[in-house]
Amino acid sequence: EYDAAILNEYQQIEPGHYARLEINDSGPGIDPAIKPRIFDPYFTTKEIGKGTGMGLSVVLGIVKSHNGAISVDSVPGKGSTFTVWFPITGDAPDKIKQRAEELPSGNETIMYIDDEQSLAKMGGLILESLGYTVITDNDPVSALETIKADPEGFDLIITDMTMPHMTGDQLAKEIIKLNPGMPIILCTGFSSKIDNEKANELGIRSYLEKPLNKSILAKAVREVLDQK
Repeated sequence: EYDAAILNEYQQIEPGHYARLEINDSGPGIDPAIKPRIFDPYFTTKEIGKGTGMGLSVVLGIVKSHNGAISVDSVPGKGSTFTVWFPITGDAPDKIKQRAEELPSGNETIMYIDDEQSLAKMGGLILESLGYTVITDNDPVSALETIKADPEGFDLIITDMTMPHMTGDQLAKEIIKLNPGMPIILCTGFSSKIDNEKANELGIRSYLEKPLNKSILAKAVREVLDQK
């Protein structure tokens, strides 16, 4: 049972019964100065091109979408402990399955572009589970070459905003030149980077703020595809 007196640095949750998952490592630990920022989208201590800083942000988004929470305890030089709290649901398995099946699906072909390999793979798996055929790419330049080879070969392009070599909005401009009617969804962790007006100017049908979850992605994809 979750004790309401326990302080959580990242999200407060209601008292009740929770499943607790604890992950320990013996790594270098986390500097206390950066600990409050480790779940921020795009915050990373890695070199440019070595990581986007979206890993923990995505994890937090998934946990929060299930009404859970994460706490972190870390000692520099001794390692870290991440504790994840998930509420125990009273729903029967068939009800849970029914909710999942209610998400909109399709059979179109989609290209999913993100320089973070794990995020591209996760996005691809989500869309494939909804019935779509998905091609993923971690390099916007490579993705553009694929599209050039067959501008009509995809029904939808989903691209990250912040990527090396070419940003998502730059990629969108090039795609629109090849196929003016191509539906594009832009994913960004910085809501101030783009708004509806700028998105429309670029020919972008929709933009989503990271981290994404299955429900948001499924509904956005179907909505954009149905606009064709």
